[in-house]
Amino acid sequence: MQSLIISGGSLDMEFALSYIEKYSFGILIAADRGMDFFYQQKITPDYVVGDFDSADPKILQYFRSLDEDRRPIILQFQPEKDETDTELAMRIAMERGCDVIHLLGATGNRLDHMLGNLHLLGNAMEKGVECRMVDANNRIRMVCQGIKIRREQQFGKYVSLFPFTPQVRGLTLTGFQYPLEEYTLECYHSLGVSNEIVAKEAEISFREGVLVVVEAKD
Repeated sequence: MQSLIISGGSLDMEFALSYIEKYSFGILIAADRGMDFFYQQKITPDYVVGDFDSADPKILQYFRSLDEDRRPIILQFQPEKDETDTELAMRIAMERGCDVIHLLGATGNRLDHMLGNLHLLGNAMEKGVECRMVDANNRIRMVCQGIKIRREQQFGKYVSLFPFTPQVRGLTLTGFQYPLEEYTLECYHSLGVSNEIVAKEAEISFREGVLVVVEAKD
């Protein structure tokens, strides 16, 4: 089952609506200020989660006032907590059996929040759940094993790879403009930036480590 989480970062409304139309989601979750999107688009999420320190009180009250058969499950937490609202939302998605999580509104001006959300991709990965952090220009994943990307299905023109562990060993890239074979990709270098798929299908394989895969548009 796939889930959609809308967080409180920057969100392109037109892109978000087109994204929702593209996929079939079993669970919709608003993380704190992410409820603004659902309210504006007249969509009722299944869950509203957070400490609501940045949420519009009127919007929160709107969801609280819905009839019982339409009202989302609202889970409010104290602001003094160890997890971000997005992490709490992801936990709910995984507890409900979602094996793919799409995370929108997770990028924006708050670089600390964006980096925190990047780490949450690893949280899902360790539990065997695929998590995609997506905005209008980027799709970001964290992987601990090889993946294939079909050119007709890629998100944007560029594919960039960043080691999330000190080294990614045995990295082999096929179907790319810049191939690699049995390469050790190390932190603190930019070698993996801005590759392009030139075959119908590209493959990223490696023996050891964790990679952040960024598919990007100009």
